[in-house]
Amino acid sequence: MATTTPVHPVDEVPPVRQLAAFGLQHVLAMYAGAVAVPLIVGGAMKLSPADLAYLITADLLICGIATLIQCVGFWRFGVRLPIMQGCTFAAVSPMVLIGTTGGGLPAIYGSVIVAGLAIVLLAPVFGRLLRFFPPLVTGTVILIIGISLLPVAGNWAAGGAGAADFGEPKNLALAGFVLAVVLGVQRFAPPFLSRIAVLIGIAVGLAVAVPFGFTDFGGVGDSDWLGISTPFHFGAPTFHASAIISMLVVALVTMTETTGDLIAVGEMTDRRIEPRTLSDGLRADGLSTVLGGVFNTFPYTAYAQNVGLVGMTRVRSRWVVAAAGGILVLLGLLPKLGAVVAAIPAPVLGGAGLVMFGTVAASGLRTLARVDFEDNHNLTVVAVSVAVGVLPVGVPAVYEQFPDWFQTVMNSGISAGCLTAIVLNLLFNHLPSRGGSAAPETKGLAGGSGEDAVEKPREEVV
Repeated sequence: MATTTPVHPVDEVPPVRQLAAFGLQHVLAMYAGAVAVPLIVGGAMKLSPADLAYLITADLLICGIATLIQCVGFWRFGVRLPIMQGCTFAAVSPMVLIGTTGGGLPAIYGSVIVAGLAIVLLAPVFGRLLRFFPPLVTGTVILIIGISLLPVAGNWAAGGAGAADFGEPKNLALAGFVLAVVLGVQRFAPPFLSRIAVLIGIAVGLAVAVPFGFTDFGGVGDSDWLGISTPFHFGAPTFHASAIISMLVVALVTMTETTGDLIAVGEMTDRRIEPRTLSDGLRADGLSTVLGGVFNTFPYTAYAQNVGLVGMTRVRSRWVVAAAGGILVLLGLLPKLGAVVAAIPAPVLGGAGLVMFGTVAASGLRTLARVDFEDNHNLTVVAVSVAVGVLPVGVPAVYEQFPDWFQTVMNSGISAGCLTAIVLNLLFNHLPSRGGSAAPETKGLAGGSGEDAVEKPREEVV
């Protein structure tokens, strides 16, 4: 009898009803972050409400297309893993500066297009750098990603940054209730329901929030039923050297962040990232960023909050996230649906976010548990890298007196911690010691010390 080759969980296609439920769960996990970037940039440029609404629908549309490119893939574009795409926050400050100092949106889009093309060209170079990400570095980076996201969940739980009732007990009580529902479903519900614990928690939280006055559906009635983003809606792009340079720095930061996210998902799904697949994933980022510049939105990157959702639910199918991309495309074409999703109160998202983002940090600890910490300097590598990565999260104004390019790199805790971990791993485990030879071999996984800490990532050293 002929035997069929088993399908890897990443390539499994769940039934339609599960695709829809799991996909919607991913959309709800990233929606607030996705619309935040156009809101911040458009608000800083004092755009009209109609233009702001246009930016948001354009963003959702390209978010969906970018997610489909990354998950489904074609030719050498797309990592073909469950990766959700969204606008990067690393570009917010440079874009606000470009947009408010005379260049306007056309100058932003010109620099975004150039940055996207640069990412496409640099993707193979970054792919060859994968050997510098042994478990010591990847575990540290995943841990930093989770810790960096936790303040986001905290702000949501308190009512949303800038909210008039920020920190009121009723907000935290609602977030705590949603957290309890998520945990209860995970612990006591049947397997299928436990995998959509976040979706159930958000749905129950929304049902409770409505009678207590947490929700405002006024924006739903004001939204159009149909909205289509056309290329260069705000004018033909313009190309200014200073804007392009700042956006190229952002491109390097987002490539570093995306590398960490892709490696994290590879660890969670048991499909290890290889140099070629990393290049394909980064190349998809670049293509999506070019599309962003053409269709009136911004640079794109992998969304770490959805990495946590993959780890928490253990649903590893890339087609689930592709379904989420399809939902985002619909939200981008049907603004009224997007307004319904936008009405979900921040505390409801905060309760679910605490579980998801904490899961990312815990996944980093799980990776680090396979690294040898005896008779070497690996503990120092982790300690300093986490400290540098968390510093801008805990003290957001710490680098305010530094040049803009420095702030772009170091204000992202993920890129700051990642660069620190790579450098310290090379310093302690790869460069020759004072005796003139490489650091001594240690037991355990690569990432302990010596050449193996760079040359053989995520492989056991016998």
